[in-house]
Formats: sequence, C-alpha cells, structure tokens
Amino acid sequence: MVSAQDIEDFYLNLGYHSDNLRKALLKDSAYQSLLERKKLALTAQNKISPVDKKKYVLAVDADFEILSKCKQLEKIKLAGTDKLLVNLVKSQLELEWRVSLIEILNKLLKKYKK
Repeated sequence: MVSAQDIEDFYLNLGYHSDNLRKALLKDSAYQSLLERKKLALTAQNKISPVDKKKYVLAVDADFEILSKCKQLEKIKLAGTDKLLVNLVKSQLELEWRVSLIEILNKLLKKYKK
C-alpha cells in the first residue's frame, strides 16, 4: 500500500519543492484520498468541533496535538503575551495562515508607532 509520505517523496524526487510540491499534492487524487481518510480518523479520535474542522487544516497527528494543547491553554487565565502566542500558534493551522500573521504584525506596528 502506498502511503502519503511515499507520494510526497515521489514528487520530491521529481524536483518539486515548496509551493510547487504543495500544488502537485493538491492535484494528486491518491494523496488527497489518503489525506481525507486520515483526517476523518483523526477527527473522530480527537473530537474536533465543526467550527475547528472548517477553520483549520488538520492533516497530521501533530496538528491535532497542537490544537488540543492550545484549547487546554485557552481554558487557563493566560497573560496577554501568552494569549498572543497561543493565537499565533493556532493561526499556523489555518490554510491562509499568512493573513493572521499580517494582522498580528499590523497590531504590533500600530502599538509601537504611538
């Protein structure tokens, strides 16, 4: 049986990297099928809310672990900088994670331009 890693390695050996690798994997139906099956199994195993399923790209075990730890931390009264760090970490699970980073950077720029 071919694994998702085998498919990724195939494209890496063909010279695909970064964005080109991501685009090739998005077009590969076998890879997408494996990814969807794994995602369904992990989602069932980790009891992820429908909102989080829609908002975050949860494709591997580590993604679920990161989200779970962020949820645990959000239940604790955190200092402002720690809240910011948790939000930054969660933003990295989003498909369009750059948007969140730009928002955070804009807030910092505004704060320190005063």
